[in-house]
Amino acid sequence: MANHREFDTDARMDWDAEAASFDEEPDHGLRDPEVRAAWADRLRSWLPGHACDILDLGCGTGSLSLLAAEQGHRVTGVDSSPAMVDLARAKLAGRDAAFLVGDAAAPPVGEQRFDVVLVRHVLWALPDPGRALRHWRELLRPGGRLVLIEGVWGAVSPVGIAAERLTALLDSVAAHVRVERLSGDPLLWGRAVADERYAVVAAV
Repeated sequence: MANHREFDTDARMDWDAEAASFDEEPDHGLRDPEVRAAWADRLRSWLPGHACDILDLGCGTGSLSLLAAEQGHRVTGVDSSPAMVDLARAKLAGRDAAFLVGDAAAPPVGEQRFDVVLVRHVLWALPDPGRALRHWRELLRPGGRLVLIEGVWGAVSPVGIAAERLTALLDSVAAHVRVERLSGDPLLWGRAVADERYAVVAAV
């Protein structure tokens, strides 16, 4: 499940119930033009410069999927919440995009392969992130890449996955790993943030 689900440590959270208000957070709905432009610029730098097939895991309401589609890519989104998937389908109606209800760790895409696996704020919450990374690698075509947006959130009881741990997990998965720190760009979040937020682009 995508975006700012990071503060919830209860796997039983009802994301269908949260779907209607999910896009109210600046970096969820990307309704503010400056926030939207900031994410569009970052995404453009992380994705290939030519049209490709993108698998957006934990796609939520499809905000990043929409940015990718607007940049000419073909998108398949997966989320465990049917209500989130319904909103994503509506948001990308008429575009080259498909959305499936399923588990981000084991997406129901059959034999289909992709040029990019895009995942935002999902990996940290999975019971076995290393296993998920290995599985996602198998969903990539030769020369494909993982784009992973993660962080560590909260001061009292922080949750998340630190960049150092994620890059260590990628040692056996990817040939080239680049970490891009995101905490210092308030436009991405609609406000200044002090916690650890970053993106990893990993070529496999």
